[in-house]
Amino acid sequence: MNECLETILNKAQEPPKSKKVQHSNAKNAVLFEAISLIIHNDSEANLLVRACNQLGQFLSNRETNLRYLALESMCHLATSEFSHEAVKKHQEVVILSMKMEKDVSVRQQAVDLLYAMCDKSNAEEIVQEMLNYLETADYSIREEMVLKVAILAEKYATDYTWYVDVILNLIRIAGDYVSEEVWYRVIQIVINRDEVQGYAAKTVFEALQAPACHENMVKVGGYILGEFGNLIAGDQRSSPAVQFQLLHSKYHLCSPMTRALLLSTYIKFINLFPEIRTQVQEVFKQDSNLKSADVELQQRASEYLQLSIIASSDVLATVLEEMPAFPERESSILAVLKKKKPGRVPENDIKDNKSPTPITNHNNDVNNTTSGSADLLGLSTPTTQPENIGNTGVLLDVLGDIYGGGKVGDTRNSSGNTWFVDNKKFVCKNNGVLFENDLIQIGIKSEFRQNLGRLGLFYGNKTSASLQSFSSTLSWPDENATKLSVQMKPVEPVLEAGAQIQQMINAECIDDYTDAPVIIVSFTCNKVSYKITVKLPLTINKFFEPTEMNGESFFARWKNLGNTNQQRSQKIFKASSPMNLQVARTKIMGFGMQLLDGIDPNPDNFVCAGIIHMRSQQVGCLLRLEPNKNAQMYRLTVRSSKESVSVEICDLLSEQF
Repeated sequence: MNECLETILNKAQEPPKSKKVQHSNAKNAVLFEAISLIIHNDSEANLLVRACNQLGQFLSNRETNLRYLALESMCHLATSEFSHEAVKKHQEVVILSMKMEKDVSVRQQAVDLLYAMCDKSNAEEIVQEMLNYLETADYSIREEMVLKVAILAEKYATDYTWYVDVILNLIRIAGDYVSEEVWYRVIQIVINRDEVQGYAAKTVFEALQAPACHENMVKVGGYILGEFGNLIAGDQRSSPAVQFQLLHSKYHLCSPMTRALLLSTYIKFINLFPEIRTQVQEVFKQDSNLKSADVELQQRASEYLQLSIIASSDVLATVLEEMPAFPERESSILAVLKKKKPGRVPENDIKDNKSPTPITNHNNDVNNTTSGSADLLGLSTPTTQPENIGNTGVLLDVLGDIYGGGKVGDTRNSSGNTWFVDNKKFVCKNNGVLFENDLIQIGIKSEFRQNLGRLGLFYGNKTSASLQSFSSTLSWPDENATKLSVQMKPVEPVLEAGAQIQQMINAECIDDYTDAPVIIVSFTCNKVSYKITVKLPLTINKFFEPTEMNGESFFARWKNLGNTNQQRSQKIFKASSPMNLQVARTKIMGFGMQLLDGIDPNPDNFVCAGIIHMRSQQVGCLLRLEPNKNAQMYRLTVRSSKESVSVEICDLLSEQF
């Protein structure tokens, strides 16, 4: 076989015998298949280097498709120990391709190849070139480039002052495309490395002085100065008062989440710099904070103000002490990149310089009354990962941080090694953790458009042993399949220790239905069998299309649908928890209908409209939820053109309250 491959490479060097395009295309097709086989074998150093040199000739070919295929194949060659050095010889040409190519897909491939060929010897040059290009890069690839630059800077940083400079430059150049994982990461690395803390404080202080400062820079600046501002306070140009005034000048331009973080920075300043206590207290006392419409800002301002007044210096020093080092674990940024580009990201894991993972408190879940940024600033007990999580941090980061899934216990209905989970909370949200115990974590991310839905299930093995005989089967009676069609891809029978696999599910709403499909997950671990039965969040409301209506149209339609009892359904029920209209609003918005503000004469009432899409028909639906605060009761009325739909929607939503 190797002789055949070598013959093909030799013939590729010969001048073409025909000028016909189809002859050239056929020759190149054979050549690329041969190179793919050489890469797949990954055993013959001579063939790999020759393949790399052959591909290098295509990088300057006038045919766009050939340049694209050459870059794509070289990405795979860059991961081989035999051909990595040969690929690096083409670095300058690849950089030119990234900058000069007309086709954005070829520029994308050039970025992928630079990422794959990067190592300790060329990391600084490649990162700098990618940063330079980022200023003019296509918007479609900026977010991915930011992730790649952050990963490379962390992996190959020998001097962490360089790493800090790179990340701050990323935020300055492409702040809108810097995800939370990236700025969490620089903060964690600074906290875990004493030698870079003073430099980070000085650098971020200087960055904040720019007239146009991105909000992510304010977040990083607020956090780092709150922890280490004392390291630069000896310089009059960065005195405590100057630091405080600089941060507060950005305060009113920021979102509520960032303001909350800055308030935590200010209370830290009172501990670090008692001389500016009065100035900080004046900010806490402002009506825009103490009487803020945002409950988180109001709570922080009032609690921090009282803390600064009544607490002794010893108590303040204890409550507001410097954050401890984060637990060492692999980065979650690589997981985010792999999720964006499944199957295309080279295995360039950050293993040499392990750094801590982001804490999983940064979400905007309305049920979570403690904001993540408070914990991030060390105002409560530091969050650490439970010991039994093992290597499943990727799934926790993807579903816990970003989508606010949180940790789900193994309750609901459990018996021995069998669990049944009815996830009613997913009626009003699409992403999160469906089930979790000491063995496995099952997460979900879903999206819906008209009568079609797509769900991704993520199975993460939390143990140090592989899960054998792993299977996930659908339980959905044939009579229901005529109303909701569900197709599920099979999963691999073995889930390795610490690994995560994904399973895709496609659904189509054909007619109105009740209940939801069930999946049965079964496996053995250490020769013990387990079974988990989980109801999928595929309720009828997932196929809603929100519909805008004015007051006149709504009440005319409401009246027409109320003429017969067959078209409406009503429930009066007691609130299961103390009534909170903001929480109720969030749940209704997550339910899928359009919330119509300012239509009902009573401002406390919620009025919604939507259309349920089915293959067979479309069903218009109107909803009205009337809270009675004094009695802690709700009255929910649903009207639609189909009685069964009205009943099902009424039942689903009432269970959420």
